[in-house]
Amino acid sequence: MKDTPPMDAQQHRELRKQESGRVAIVGALVNVILSAVKVTVGIIGNSQALIIDGIHSLSDLLTDILVLVASHQASHGPDENHPYGHGRFETAATLALGAFLVLVAGGIMWDSFERLFQAEHVNPPRAIALYAALFSILANEALYWYTIIVARRINSELLRANAWHHRSDAVSSIVVLIGVGGAMLGHGWLDLAAALIVGAMVAKIGWDLGWSAMRELVDESLEEDKVEKIRHIITDIPGVSSLHMLRTRRQGHEAMADVHVQVNPRISVSEGHMIAIAVEEEIKAEIEEISDVTVHIDPEDDETMPTCKGLPLREEAEARLKDAWKDLSCLGRQDGILLHYLGGKIDLDIFFPLDCYISREAAEKLQATMQLSLENYPEFGEVKLYFGGAAHPNGAQP
Repeated sequence: MKDTPPMDAQQHRELRKQESGRVAIVGALVNVILSAVKVTVGIIGNSQALIIDGIHSLSDLLTDILVLVASHQASHGPDENHPYGHGRFETAATLALGAFLVLVAGGIMWDSFERLFQAEHVNPPRAIALYAALFSILANEALYWYTIIVARRINSELLRANAWHHRSDAVSSIVVLIGVGGAMLGHGWLDLAAALIVGAMVAKIGWDLGWSAMRELVDESLEEDKVEKIRHIITDIPGVSSLHMLRTRRQGHEAMADVHVQVNPRISVSEGHMIAIAVEEEIKAEIEEISDVTVHIDPEDDETMPTCKGLPLREEAEARLKDAWKDLSCLGRQDGILLHYLGGKIDLDIFFPLDCYISREAAEKLQATMQLSLENYPEFGEVKLYFGGAAHPNGAQP
């Protein structure tokens, strides 16, 4: 039996789009039925709580449409105008959903509060309202389980939030059931009190969703345990000396990270690049929700060490060296110069062909002369000489 090949990012986005769309359509159909049944039966059965619960279901219908539109937008990959993808559409939709629920809840609670003072003039609900509340409980609980299973499978925070919204709908219908039952037994205020409770529950859900989305929009970091896991992943990679300036943030169902990784300052650019690739691939492999990692390779800890900002780049540095060494006969015979920007200075590795080597004493004298010539150039640090590619500990070939 062949293993199923792993999905690429675009295939995963398409799967999320299809699954989210299917869940939204099912939720919308159920909420169309629930809102129509509860509002109609609430009017016929004389239950303010059931009418408000029906309006609640109508708001769910609108949020399901919001989920459908947001999931469609979030499924698109990066493009020229959205280089980090479209995950923020999902976040923005969640924020809008939360704000909408708070507004609906405010209207529910205000209307119910006014009616509560006239409870003695309110006719008791009829039995049909009780059956409608029970039907709503069963339908919403079924929706919860269907949605939460899909949310876990595709790792969608928006669907997970919508699933708990369905669960809260079931709980609110339980409150309505109790309120209607109590009002039928002669306690008319219970139906209105149930409406107030349902309104408060909806407001709490809206606040939680909106606050979570707001934190994401302001680039709140991932949970501390995940950040620590990222640290351990990076420090376990061969070639990494340490790390600093690790930052993470969420974007919809995905997360991003950027980090400064310190390596041996004498390795080649290509080796440093390979270490960066290893860091990126390992983080993505170990933490599934992270889709983008930016690795900055540092030769030293630029958080605590003197900064190299302001030091000249190669063209200007070589011009200054040429001026400093203009009286040296060896100038122009070197094969190349490596510039090491470390500790706020430029250290120099200078390579000469082997036929320039005369003796150890001559090499050491040349090194000392070149070092002394840089006294008036504080931007330069240590000078080391290499002959024929073999380096002596003090900079010359023995």
